Amino acid sequence: MADFNNYQNRTVDRVGSQAMIDEGLRSYMLKVYNLMALGLVITGLAAYGLFSLATTSDPSAAAVLSNGAPAIVGKTMLTSFGVMLFTSPLKWVVMLAPLAAVFFLSFRIQSMSVSAAQTTFWVYAGLVGASLSSIFLVYTQDSIVQTFFVTAASFGALSLYGYTTKKSLSGLGSFLIMGVFGLIIASIVNIFLASSALAFAISAIGVLVFAGLTAYDTQKIKEMYFEGDDTMVAGRKAIMGALTLYLDFINLFMFLLQFLGNRNNN
Repeated sequence: MADFNNYQNRTVDRVGSQAMIDEGLRSYMLKVYNLMALGLVITGLAAYGLFSLATTSDPSAAAVLSNGAPAIVGKTMLTSFGVMLFTSPLKWVVMLAPLAAVFFLSFRIQSMSVSAAQTTFWVYAGLVGASLSSIFLVYTQDSIVQTFFVTAASFGALSLYGYTTKKSLSGLGSFLIMGVFGLIIASIVNIFLASSALAFAISAIGVLVFAGLTAYDTQKIKEMYFEGDDTMVAGRKAIMGALTLYLDFINLFMFLLQFLGNRNNN
C-alpha cells in the first residue's frame, strides 16, 4: 500500500509539473505573438502615416522642382517631405536604418533590460515601416491589404504547424538559412543584371524559404522555453522570438506582394 501511495504521489507530481510547464509555455508563446503583432501594427501605421505625409492630391500642396514643375512619382504628387523622403539621399538612411537597429538589438539584447530591448524593437518596427512606405507608390492600396491578409493566413498556418509538429525541423532550418544567403547574393547580382526572370525566381524561392523558416523558427522559439528562466531571461527570449517571427512575416509579405500586388498605373 505504501508503494502504491508513493507511486500515486509521484504521478500526481509529474502531472502537476507538466501542467505548470504547459501553462508557462502557452504564456511565453502568447507574449511572443503579441509582441510580434504589435510590431506589425507599428510598422503598418508608420508606413501609411509617412506615405500620407509624403504625398498629396492637392496640386497647390505639391512640392515644386527647380524647373518649376510639380514633384511627381508616376501619377502621385509629392509634398516637400515626400521629395526629401523618396528622392533625396535621406532615402538611403531610411533604407539602412532598420538594418543598423536589428544588428544593435541582436548583439546588445543580453546586456539590455527587458524594457529597453522592447523599446528598441518598437523603434526598429517603426524604422521598417518608414522604409516600406514607398510600396504605396508602387502597388495599389487594395492589393497591399489583400496581400497582408494572405500573408497573415499563411503565416498562421505555418507557425501552427511548427508549434504542433513532433518532427524536428532542425535539418530543414540549416538548409533554409543557406537559402537566405543565396537570396541575398542573387538579389545583389540582379541589381546589376536587372533580369526580370531572375527577379521572378528570387521571389518564388523567397516565398518558399520564408514559409519554411516560419515553421522552423516557431519550433525553435518553442524549444527555447525553459520553466526555470527568471523574468529577465524569459522577457529577452520573448522579444528575440518576436523579432525572429516578425522578420519572417515581413519577408514573406514582401515576396508575396511581388506576385499578388497590383501595380499602380503610372
